[in-house]
Order: sequence, then C-alpha cells, then structure tokens
Amino acid sequence: MHQKTSRIGKEKRMQGTYTHAVITGGSSGIGLAAAGVLVSSGCTVLLVSRDARKLQNASEILSAQGGAERVSTLQLDVTDRTAVQRELAPVCEKQPPDFVMNSAGMTFPGYFSLTDSDVFDQVLSTNLTGCWNVLKTVVPFMERGSSIVNVSSLAGLVGTFGYTAYSASKFALVGLSEALRSELVHRGIRVHVLCPPDTDTPMLEEENRTKPPETRALSGSAGVMSAEAVAAAMFRGMRRGHFMIVPGMQGAMVYLLKRLLPGLVYRVADSIVRKSTVENT
Repeated sequence: MHQKTSRIGKEKRMQGTYTHAVITGGSSGIGLAAAGVLVSSGCTVLLVSRDARKLQNASEILSAQGGAERVSTLQLDVTDRTAVQRELAPVCEKQPPDFVMNSAGMTFPGYFSLTDSDVFDQVLSTNLTGCWNVLKTVVPFMERGSSIVNVSSLAGLVGTFGYTAYSASKFALVGLSEALRSELVHRGIRVHVLCPPDTDTPMLEEENRTKPPETRALSGSAGVMSAEAVAAAMFRGMRRGHFMIVPGMQGAMVYLLKRLLPGLVYRVADSIVRKSTVENT
C-alpha cells in the first residue's frame, strides 16, 4: 500500500500538481508568477519575504485570482539562520511542503574596482547562504515525490561583466543544486535549478540603476523575458524531468555555446564590451 501511495505521489509531481508550496522571494517577480500558477491548480502557497508591504500586495493579487483561502505569508529575512529555523520549521512540521522554490535574491551590478566588499557579502548572503538556510530547514520535512527549485541565473552559467558578486553567488547556487540533487534523488526528491536571462521584475528595475553600459550591452544579447514566461518554462522543464532549466531560446543558445564553444562566447562577449566601452568614452 505504501509503495502504491509513493508511486501515485511521484506521478502527481511529474504532472506538476502539488499540495503545499513554500516560495521565498514570493512577493514579486518569478516567485509571484510561480505562486499564481500553483494557486490556480489548487495548491496552498506560503509566500516568504522580508518586505511586509510587498507580501500584502502579493497576497491581494493572488486573492483577486481566486486564491484567498490558499495563500499565506511569512515576513522573514532568509539570511537570518536562527529566524528561518524558528519561523519556518513549525510551519513545515504542521504542513510539510512538496514544492519549495528559493527565489529570494539580490544584485548590485557595477565594476569590480568600485564594488564594496560589504556588497559582495550581502549578495552572497542573500543568494547563496539564504538558500542554504531555507533548505536546511525544509528538506527534513519533505517526502518522496516533492520538488525543489533553486533560482540561479544565466549569469550563473556565463560569468558576466559587471556581475562579479552576482555571478559568484549564482554559479555557487548551481553547484549546490547539483550536489543536492545527487543526495536527494534516492529519497525521491527532485531538485531543479532555474537559470533565466534578464527578467522583467522589480529586481531588474533596481539593478538597472547601477548597471554599467557594458553590462547593458551584454544583457541585450540574451533578451528580456516576462516573469510569467519564465515561470511557465520552469514548470514545463520540471514536467520533463530537467535538472537544468534555461528559459528562452536566446538564453538556451548562450548556455549551449558556453558548454561547447567557450572560446567563441568569450570572444563575442569581449567584442561587445570593447565596442560599448568605446561608445561610452
């Protein structure tokens, strides 16, 4: 009987149906778009964010889509390990999640020579350590058939001018996800890593304030996707059993070329940077 239940649970996950989700960074952007998909399928969703105002707004958005009774929020800073354990563990113990998405993140693009080391620490703490803190808390409660999605970036696959701190954190997140996949596969827990290109989110608006012109030029080569399109690509990739999910044709091509012809990718990127530098001097 237990084997049959486990098999049915696994089949449900393969079809992309879940019962209870935890999404960090769920108050906006890709996390909120994913929450909308889950809520519409009947899943209950816990949105986690450190911004109470954004959480309230996100809850209202999802409620307007008919998900009022299926949405709850938790104001929490994922970089605070003690607070994550204290606040999130009791929730998971009461209602174990079968979908966990680590979407909380930050960036502060700029020239390496002008980037303060405190900024580097903040980016690593949010993007990498924050994910670790959440995983250490929720994974013990997860059962066979559950799924984890860690949100990296195309800049976590291809080191990008102006993103020394951000790329470092997102490359590390890919490595964490790959190692965790290997450990959890035998427990029947699936791990995915999402690596989108620039996405039309509040974070993109924020980073555009400090983005060097060379970074803008490089970003333009991979295009900008909507959060909804990225979320749709994520669920599609999960249903197909993909570990690495790179949304968008342009992003997928960049990833493929980096793997097969890294020298070509470097030359093209260097050419774009050189041209942009000349145009802005």
